[in-house]
Amino acid sequence: MLKFASGLLGPVLCTLLAGSVACGQSTKPAVVDTPLAVSAERAFPNLDFRRPIVVTHAGDGSNRLFVAEQEGVIRVFPNDQECEESTVFLDIEERCVYADNQNEEGLLGMAFHPKFQQNGQLFVYYNSTEQDHLCKVSRFCVSKDNPAVADPASEEEIIRIPQPFWNHNGGTIAFGPDGFLYIALGDGGSGNDPLGNGQNLTTLLGSILRIDVDSKDPGLNYAIPKDNPFVGREVPAGPRGKMLPARPEIYAYGVRNIWRMSFDSSTGLLWAADVGQNLWEEINIIKKGGNYGWNVREGKHWFRPDGNDGARPDLVDPIFEYAHDIGKSITGGTVYRGTAVPELIGRYVYADYVTGRLWALDYDVAAEQVKANYALTGENLPVMSFGTDEKGEVYFTTPFGSLYRFKSDR
Repeated sequence: MLKFASGLLGPVLCTLLAGSVACGQSTKPAVVDTPLAVSAERAFPNLDFRRPIVVTHAGDGSNRLFVAEQEGVIRVFPNDQECEESTVFLDIEERCVYADNQNEEGLLGMAFHPKFQQNGQLFVYYNSTEQDHLCKVSRFCVSKDNPAVADPASEEEIIRIPQPFWNHNGGTIAFGPDGFLYIALGDGGSGNDPLGNGQNLTTLLGSILRIDVDSKDPGLNYAIPKDNPFVGREVPAGPRGKMLPARPEIYAYGVRNIWRMSFDSSTGLLWAADVGQNLWEEINIIKKGGNYGWNVREGKHWFRPDGNDGARPDLVDPIFEYAHDIGKSITGGTVYRGTAVPELIGRYVYADYVTGRLWALDYDVAAEQVKANYALTGENLPVMSFGTDEKGEVYFTTPFGSLYRFKSDR
């Protein structure tokens, strides 16, 4: 999610020096930023939250907005700019791990079931107090006595993911157009992917999962979609190239720490921003079975210290990247499909947490090519997360507690 002290990162392969790279790579982006007459402003000025990590809606026609606080509370309020109070929708703070000095843990993701209006189900990704560095995805249901709130006692664990370290937990969960739940997992943490999880199909870490939460396979609280790309496959793993089963939950792999992914409500494309380590931040379009390169590559660039093994056509290039002379920790957003800011329609809005810069990426889906990267005006705030309301209007959050939205300056 965020950047941390250099002690976690290991040796820098291409040291950044005065805006250039010591090994000779240019960090100049292929697409130069162009200013756009769009800026950010405070939304819901009467409301503040504790580390708002998710902002979303239930898709139930109620026009409510929900904000998940990283400490473990989900709050709800009417989508009214004059709203003066939010109320608790779900409180699992006592089950949830969070500490300021290990701030990549906590309640990290939530998603409402596509049929929430009928079944009252929502899903939450969080670090559990049951044991150190344990991530869970759990199902909760609205209260039988009061459907305006979720029942903490209704928790059903769907999947648990033990983590070796406290950072790189990923945490975005989102339902795709196919009705399956997608789960973004980091590589397990520390620096340099020391356990090699990004390229290991026998572990869930360093991958995007795709599961069916409406069915159950034997021994699981979910089912594996039959068309998942690694169902029934074996891969070499461990000493002497022993063949082991690939994890069938995996939809794509080779990611370091996706900090926010989202589906475009118009095209169905899955967008993901992967936070870099030494030099490159990247944006990817996620495809079934894709290998996005970590820790062989960072962005489009060779990463491993054991030398470049040449062309790797099996690795999927990011559609866009930027170097650390521009920003140092990408926060992925969403493709804008609202109406209030026409300049943003069809463009992917995203940010950099360290520099506070905001952009809108114009991507030609048919040509699979970036046409422009537009700079937006903000307050240089560290953006934690983006989300939308039922009408497709985009909001973003900061650790200071306020919500923001975009406006046209014309």
